Amino acid sequence: MTLWEELCLFVCVCFATELPKPQLGEPKDLGTLRMQATPDDPLTVAHSLDKLLVKDCVQVELIPEKKGLFLKHVEYQVTSQHHKISVYRRYSDFDVFHELLVQRFAYRMVPALPPKRMLKGEFIEGRRRALGRFLNLVARHPFSSDDELVKIFLAFNGSDVQIKLRDAYKRMGDEFITNRIATQAKEYLPTDIQNQFSASRELIRNIHNSFQKLRDRAEKMAERSKENATDLLMFGRELSTLGSDASSIPPLASSQSTWATLRKSLKGLSVEFALLSDKAAQQGRREEDDVVEKLNFFLDLLQSYRDLCERHEKGVLHEHQRALQKYSVMKRQMMSATAQSKEQVSVEQLESRIVQQENAIQTMELRNYFSLFCLHQETQLIFTYLPMTYHILGAFVKSQVQGHTEMGEVWNDLQPKLGFLFSNNGIQPPY
Repeated sequence: MTLWEELCLFVCVCFATELPKPQLGEPKDLGTLRMQATPDDPLTVAHSLDKLLVKDCVQVELIPEKKGLFLKHVEYQVTSQHHKISVYRRYSDFDVFHELLVQRFAYRMVPALPPKRMLKGEFIEGRRRALGRFLNLVARHPFSSDDELVKIFLAFNGSDVQIKLRDAYKRMGDEFITNRIATQAKEYLPTDIQNQFSASRELIRNIHNSFQKLRDRAEKMAERSKENATDLLMFGRELSTLGSDASSIPPLASSQSTWATLRKSLKGLSVEFALLSDKAAQQGRREEDDVVEKLNFFLDLLQSYRDLCERHEKGVLHEHQRALQKYSVMKRQMMSATAQSKEQVSVEQLESRIVQQENAIQTMELRNYFSLFCLHQETQLIFTYLPMTYHILGAFVKSQVQGHTEMGEVWNDLQPKLGFLFSNNGIQPPY
């Protein structure tokens, strides 16, 4: 059978065979065919707040001071629940770690470190809290938490952690080099990325300003609770001083005066006021630990976003513009050299430099798109963290309810005792 005969036979068989008909279904079912986001979209950050918060919990505690040759230095015990290990770090270790993180993840949010100053009691505690917030934000970041730098800092138990960190960075380089889609980032960006970025940046700036004011008010409330504790304690001490006065009653006083017995009873009231002072101090600590600290955590995140936006504008965009300007100058020099028939060697050198500059510009353009890609993801991350507002408000309400309940119980116990004190001295209680 010839090839032509075989082809004719194949066509006849096809027409003789009933081909399957497509089943469209009911029109109402077409709604299920709408476009949906693919689960493997690299631009989408598919993390909930709960998932981020349980990635790791890092505790930073002070360990006893060690004296150096000239100044005392502080060490911190860093304990990671995820890595299930405790390591010891000095501030200089944090400093190197932060420096390398900014280089490694130049296009991501990296929280700032607290400043290094002369060691004072309150500052040391404030710095410990800030270092804890820094590590928890880094350890929960979906793109840096599994990086080798983070693993080394949280889990390496050797004494040369800074050398270990620097060696690891030298092997890896920055994220643009190691991210598999860095050079294709432009393909995933929405066409209106610049407008989205500008709108999100302004909204987050306003949110940041408002949360700063909330934090300032919460700090004042915690401070007032501590001041209230001091005032209550001093109030009780003054009552005790009155009750301890053994001076005799002068003859001019009425024989019916009850001051002699009344003042002895005042001394016992100092116990209740000391208890009230303790409850007020606990309230201040709760407001500081549960409310102010959560606000500071969120503010650290928001500030790191604003820092990232500045790095994007002053770093990648600025370098790209400078490279384009330099390229323009070189092109003009090339045209001038060609028109003036300069030596072949100098023209070839200019051509080589132009090619190098073109390659540099291409790389910068790729980095610029990758920076926008990362900014888009980091913006999503900010909005993922925004429901922390509920956590903060919940902690605030809980602290107030607990504080007022505990102090109310002490005040309620004090009232009948005070009434008994007055009635025993023949005085009608004023309530």
